[in-house]
Amino acid sequence: MAIFLPERTASAADSLTPREIVAELDKYVIGQAKAKRAVAIALRNRMRRQQLPPDMAEEVTPKNILMIGPTGVGKTEIARRLARLAQSPFIKVEASKFTEVGYVGRDVESMVRDLVELAVDMVRAEQADEVREKARAAAEERLLDLLLPPSRPVEERHRGVPGDSMPGEDPSAAREQATRTRERMRESLRGGRLDDRVVEIEVRESAMPSFEIIAGTSVEEIGVNLKDMMGNMFQGRSKSRRLKVPDALAHLTSEEESKLVDMESVGKSAVQRVEHAGIIFIDEIDKIASRDGMAGGGHGGPDVSREGVQRDILPIVEGTTVNTKHGMVKTDHILFIAAGAFHVSKPSDLIPELQGRFPIRVELEPLTRDDFVRILTEPRNALVKQYVALLGTEELELTFTPGAVGRIADFAARVNDATENIGARRLHTVMERLLDELSFEAPDLGHKAVTIDEAYVDRMLADIVRNEDLSRYIL
Repeated sequence: MAIFLPERTASAADSLTPREIVAELDKYVIGQAKAKRAVAIALRNRMRRQQLPPDMAEEVTPKNILMIGPTGVGKTEIARRLARLAQSPFIKVEASKFTEVGYVGRDVESMVRDLVELAVDMVRAEQADEVREKARAAAEERLLDLLLPPSRPVEERHRGVPGDSMPGEDPSAAREQATRTRERMRESLRGGRLDDRVVEIEVRESAMPSFEIIAGTSVEEIGVNLKDMMGNMFQGRSKSRRLKVPDALAHLTSEEESKLVDMESVGKSAVQRVEHAGIIFIDEIDKIASRDGMAGGGHGGPDVSREGVQRDILPIVEGTTVNTKHGMVKTDHILFIAAGAFHVSKPSDLIPELQGRFPIRVELEPLTRDDFVRILTEPRNALVKQYVALLGTEELELTFTPGAVGRIADFAARVNDATENIGARRLHTVMERLLDELSFEAPDLGHKAVTIDEAYVDRMLADIVRNEDLSRYIL
């Protein structure tokens, strides 16, 4: 007997080999072959685990990954694209946020609760897609009732109720006439001929006040669900609103979807998905590493705080049970991917227990000038493609020559070397500065073709890059 994930999660990546997973990641992330191989193997091992007998599958835990590399080289993007490829619940947390308030910032278990909430939204959306046609049909009937209120039953009128039609009226003929009228109205509705009509519908407004509980506390820890305790007090009240037919149909469809989606089954499916397919990306883990392994040994409060956060994170990564409002969640088979630059500290400065929970270490390489050229042009979401599309909305046909792309990469690499190396993020700053004039003037230029060549790049960027003090502030 195999352990199966929810169908839509398992189906996304179960046919992909590690080589194919790397090929998919290559469409968005340039270089970093070692890191891609590591996450591809981790994803494939999840599929392999599903084929094992339950007793063996329970013993096979994910091999968590620690990515080491400077900022802007693709650590977060690799993890995010992997989760999207696998249709897995994915959340990114900053390790440093757990030290923001005194010794303990936000409760570390909140990362699991947030992941469950995200999974609930995923499953709810999937189930809503499945019932959308049925919900739209029901919403259409409700809207037709508003546009063409049903008359008194024909049989009742036939009994001679005072003020109604003749007692001799044929009930079947009247019923057929009403049906034909309703179908004509339905055709008009579907054909868009009623889009300018306005109808009045009842809309329920939420009366639940919004609030946030901070400083390491959560609703689950309080142990009281205010909505359940107060009953109908926070259910809101109905309010009549006048909407145009398309807006009313959309609102009624949403209401019918919420009726058809079983939130209890959504919660159970979400918990199962998190337990077997969840991915938590812990960024800036180097910020909680105690320098030189001397936490509490002469460095005072901040290092005590760092080690305390590590010990709080440890049981989550090791495998524990977290209480959420959708049920108990076991973290034993959640995949944890941690990342950090480790400029000041090093992985060995983490407490030994936490180090042991990240057996796979991959070092990401700093990006070079040639990498910048590829980043600007090759990925599906390449920066050059983005700016061409953005300015294309203003009827401005933007073209970059290969020489211009090379000069942009040169300037970005030079500024990274001279100031702080922020990797590919430098390209965003350089591109914004390069296209500053065009972005401002584009609406007034009308339909026009503009070619960005080396001379244009030099005119816009050369002086700034040459002046190191100025580039620190502008680029």
